[in-house]
Amino acid sequence: MAFLHLTPAELAALRLSLWVSSWAVAVSLPAGILTAWVLARTHFRGKNLLVGLVHLPLVLPPVVIGYLLLVLMGRNGPIGSLLERYLGVVVAFDWKGAALAAAVMAFPLMVRAVRLSLENVDPGLEAAARTLGAGPFRVFFTVTLPLMTPGIITGAILAFARSLGEFGATITFVSNIPGRTQTLPLALYSLTQVPDGESGAMRLCLLSVLVAMAALVGSEVLSRRFAALVRG
Repeated sequence: MAFLHLTPAELAALRLSLWVSSWAVAVSLPAGILTAWVLARTHFRGKNLLVGLVHLPLVLPPVVIGYLLLVLMGRNGPIGSLLERYLGVVVAFDWKGAALAAAVMAFPLMVRAVRLSLENVDPGLEAAARTLGAGPFRVFFTVTLPLMTPGIITGAILAFARSLGEFGATITFVSNIPGRTQTLPLALYSLTQVPDGESGAMRLCLLSVLVAMAALVGSEVLSRRFAALVRG
């Protein structure tokens, strides 16, 4: 049982990972739904470019994403300096930066899940609602959104699980500061770099697997249950 006992530092890394992942999903979900709707329901010049930009984090090395975030959102960056000057918000080397890095890396998975769900919604149902006098917003919130909710749930939980495992962009953008930016993967990495850290690293490895599996199983169960409710 001693092997399963987490140290205060490991518990802090777990709590911070859950906090960062929750914020990453909360911040990116509205943008993810909007982006998925644009990709699924509209046609415009340059759409392929938007698709490429949305999915870019999937193919770029995470370190590149982290470096770009540091350049743009750092204290001397064009966006980061404005945030600090006018809002007093510092993103780099802070948990907020870790949440931002996780959100960027998980965004493509979220958009893809929501878009696939939206593409399975029958446009005829939306058209029927419009013929009955419903406006675009009412159609979206009363017809489209309920039918695509299973995809939103799946996308949100997949993004949460992806955020829990984010490493490269996070360590590049916000470093590895215990109690401040050291999430579960960063804590595991730190333990692999010190003597006698094998048992702690294995604990965090198993914990990461358990949390990720719980998120994925939860996603499957929730999406199926909600889909059954929608079908009536």
